[in-house]
Amino acid sequence: MSFQTGLSGLNSSSKNLDVIGNNIANANTVGMKASRTEFAALIATQLGPAGGNLTPGIGVSVGTVAQQFTQGNISITGNNLDVAINGNGFFQVTMPDQSRAYTRDGQFKLDDVGNLITNGGANVMGYPTDLLGNRTSITPEKMVIPTNAPIPAEATTSIAAEFNLDSRTKPATQSTPPTPISTYGTTLTAFDSQGNEVPVSLYFVKTGPDTTANPAITVDTWDVFDSTNVTAGTTALNANAAIYATHKLNAAWNTANPGPDQKATFAAAGTGAFAADPQLALGATGALFQLNYDVNGKLTAPLATQNLTLTSPNTAIGTFTAALDISKTTQYGTSFAVSNLTQDGYTAGDLTGITIDDSGVITTRYSNGQTQARGQLLVADFRNVQGLTQIAGGNWIETSASGQPVLGSPGEGKFGKTRSGALEDSNVDLTGELVNMMTAQRNYQANAQTIKTQDQIMSTLVNLR
Repeated sequence: MSFQTGLSGLNSSSKNLDVIGNNIANANTVGMKASRTEFAALIATQLGPAGGNLTPGIGVSVGTVAQQFTQGNISITGNNLDVAINGNGFFQVTMPDQSRAYTRDGQFKLDDVGNLITNGGANVMGYPTDLLGNRTSITPEKMVIPTNAPIPAEATTSIAAEFNLDSRTKPATQSTPPTPISTYGTTLTAFDSQGNEVPVSLYFVKTGPDTTANPAITVDTWDVFDSTNVTAGTTALNANAAIYATHKLNAAWNTANPGPDQKATFAAAGTGAFAADPQLALGATGALFQLNYDVNGKLTAPLATQNLTLTSPNTAIGTFTAALDISKTTQYGTSFAVSNLTQDGYTAGDLTGITIDDSGVITTRYSNGQTQARGQLLVADFRNVQGLTQIAGGNWIETSASGQPVLGSPGEGKFGKTRSGALEDSNVDLTGELVNMMTAQRNYQANAQTIKTQDQIMSTLVNLR
């Protein structure tokens, strides 16, 4: 019996050394989880007269090899396609044979068609999103990054402008000399449907309050012009003053009638108002619209967006419309300043980089300054992670003992967050494993000694005469 007991000890110690050796060998393997050997005593039961066990144990067996799913250290790599999970969960991957597997190894790559894959060629799974990163489905799919062609151009459809107009500015009719129209102005670049640049210039001319106007203007008003109906550097007055100075279609008349202020070209009427010179047949300032402010400097009209007509340099495209949002403009007693000026168009762009945020959203960056979300990595967790079966390549597969996976997004509920540009180190404690190895070696030697001792006893019996 002692031979069998010692032999079981040798086998178990040998298995323990195998596990320790595997831990040590994978001390630098990304996402590796250390294992430990758990032993169980073998007992041959034989009840005595009083119900006690009359036999000693008959050895030891390996109860299981249990993996330790503790968090490994997070190491920064600087590679944006390296992803670590800080917390619970596994990346879900689809193996080349289309079976499902799970891994903590986030050393991801792109193949020749833009698939996000592991070093073993498995496809990384995730959720589809819109271009802003909002999840559009809960059905997992392979993550694919478009790398073979630039993103197409997008025409400008909306422009947002936030600025403050100086309330201390005098109305244009009261300024001497007349204020150049570019004094209060701003510009941005819009784009047509082919990505051609379309310059947009906006100019603001104060026209009220002005009691000399006909009819009198009693509130703070500003006329808004753009580059299609006014030339930068000219002066701008209200409709009762020099109309020629606010509309570039009057350029011919301006040439024939030079002068900084041609109010003299208007004849005084009996009511004291100015009558337009017959040569100024347009009879309008050419303003796109007018901004009105209350006594608190808040915009009162127009509160809705205004449409701008933009002209493409490509005559085949012609003109197109963009909505201008000026609802957040103000008129305070501080200098004119533009705090925000944005538009939603862009030219075509090539892929320049990929980032993955804490919630697993994959974002691509392009040479035109645009960013677009291309999906969201999913994470999976199990009721019993100890029930997973480890396979090659740092992957695990589900079993009946582990239960089915629970899928979700990084950072949701119990799921850990993702960390781009970093990897999770092996959780193997190398120092501890070396100590365990020495202990296992002593155990092996001690079990071998029991066999040797039993052999000596048997030899003594055989040699009896």
